Amino acid sequence: MAGHSKWANIKRRKARVDAQKGKIFTKLAREIIVAAKEGGDDMETNFRLRLAVQKARENNMPNDNIQRAIQKGSGGLEGESYDQVNYEGYASGGVAVLLEILTDNRNRTVAEIRHLFSRHGGSLGESGCVAWMFERKGLFIVKKDALGVSEDDLMLMALEAGAEDVREEDDTYSVISSTEHFEEVKGYLQEQGIEFESAEVTMLPQNTVEIENPEEVSRILELMEALEDNDDVQNVYANFEIPGSLME
Repeated sequence: MAGHSKWANIKRRKARVDAQKGKIFTKLAREIIVAAKEGGDDMETNFRLRLAVQKARENNMPNDNIQRAIQKGSGGLEGESYDQVNYEGYASGGVAVLLEILTDNRNRTVAEIRHLFSRHGGSLGESGCVAWMFERKGLFIVKKDALGVSEDDLMLMALEAGAEDVREEDDTYSVISSTEHFEEVKGYLQEQGIEFESAEVTMLPQNTVEIENPEEVSRILELMEALEDNDDVQNVYANFEIPGSLME
């Protein structure tokens, strides 16, 4: 997971920069709209909406934009209608790629995604070809230099909170939980003074593919960035592992 973790860190930094430019507000609003449409506008009972709003606030999305998106989703305001669909495929080196999409035009989106895969040495696959390789989990990233307790103490606290695992990855620890225990783990660790660089529900690969060819590394990372930049792509998941020296 080391190389993949490095890419995740790059994504988080990029997301913060994009947020400053307002570039990701459209994606955040779409997720809020769909979450509110799916489960209603009460964040106490709508877990997906609660997560979407938390993410929007973390990215400094104006509260008026958040409330407007909730109203659009719950029917209080006239709004757009988005289809939820997953696309799956392969990057260079046989890397599995899973995309979560929200689109108002499936034909346009699938053509754009197929073009991006082809352009960067990959291929769009059939539904179900790689989804089985991923599991939906809670993921908490803790910076080592901001931890304040030992790794053993973090492990004990995480397991006490109901987490499944703690992994060391370069300059961070990854605390992994089931989605059912996500908020329980988050709340308990926060009560113990643990600060997160990020806390999210994500899709984690069950196995990774190690990539050591520099040309393949470049093609994979270029594809990841191109997919992330597509307006209809909400989330990109992949199972590559790249040595730190090549990531640099």
